[in-house]
Amino acid sequence: MHDVLPPSAHAEEPPDQGGQARSPAAEAFTRYADALAAGTADCPLPGDGNTAARFDALAALAREDLSTARLAEGHLDAVAILAELDGEPVRAGEYWGVWAAEPPGSGLTATRTADGWVLDGVKQYCSGAHTCTHALVTARADDGRRLFAVRTGDAARPDGPGCRPVSGTWQAVGMAGSDSPDVRFRAVPAIPVGDVDAYLRRPGFHHGGVGVAACWYGGAQAVARVLFERAGRHADPFTDAHAGAVDLRLHTAGTALARAAEEIDADPLDKAGTAGLRALRVRALLAEVCAEVLDRVGRATDAGPLCHDERHARAVADLTVYVRQHHAERDLAALGALVCRSAGADR
Repeated sequence: MHDVLPPSAHAEEPPDQGGQARSPAAEAFTRYADALAAGTADCPLPGDGNTAARFDALAALAREDLSTARLAEGHLDAVAILAELDGEPVRAGEYWGVWAAEPPGSGLTATRTADGWVLDGVKQYCSGAHTCTHALVTARADDGRRLFAVRTGDAARPDGPGCRPVSGTWQAVGMAGSDSPDVRFRAVPAIPVGDVDAYLRRPGFHHGGVGVAACWYGGAQAVARVLFERAGRHADPFTDAHAGAVDLRLHTAGTALARAAEEIDADPLDKAGTAGLRALRVRALLAEVCAEVLDRVGRATDAGPLCHDERHARAVADLTVYVRQHHAERDLAALGALVCRSAGADR
């Protein structure tokens, strides 16, 4: 990224666009990002030789709060993307998101002008829209899909230039704290990061997908907490059976993440061409684990924790929404096609 975005006007105080109060998840996220910038917290880049520590850090954040983990994962992903695609590094006081969802709809359009690139349109699922000072966003240009760095905010009027969250577009109960509304862009200056389609072609795209699965893993551990606590207090064979099954599934998930971390560190540039296959497998496994944990914990503990334990109720609602980033049968179909029809696939 040869050009540099101007420093955010909100570098000292993260934006509160539209008058929305800062959520506990946003507060925890900015504290974590500040700790990373100050060197009092650490999260290695994927493929740097300690990817397991990165996945552990994401899972730990998710065990505490999945919305905080979602915001932190976006910031950490932005740091990794900028490093991989030779972008300007994230600076202290900046809070980044990666807004790359591509659901059906108009999306963003990138136009090259005499003064540089500008973005127009509506981007959906922009996590941290009221907190992030900067974002990496995907948009359609004349030459294809590109990734751009933007500074958020700056829309003084609802119809003026800049980007602004669209009120009422994030009605989620689960993952409410992730603050993921639509954001409307009007003539927003943007700096291209990498070449056309570089965001999807880079090995780190798949490494980042496994990082999201690490968040799901931490969320599943958080949901399982009440089951293990109940089994520890009461000797009941049915509760013990559910606890044993949940422990087995969580152990399997943790082992898969650890192996994925080792494989990423052994081949960070994906010279073997297996990163996509690995990400699809790990994400599918973690999605199944989360579904079983949610089901078994609910069956073993009944309605009590959902009605009387706010932390557990939030973890269940959050994980139910977050794991839907796995596209179910569509992702399984992609995995099956890759395994069955790709030369050299490990079957």
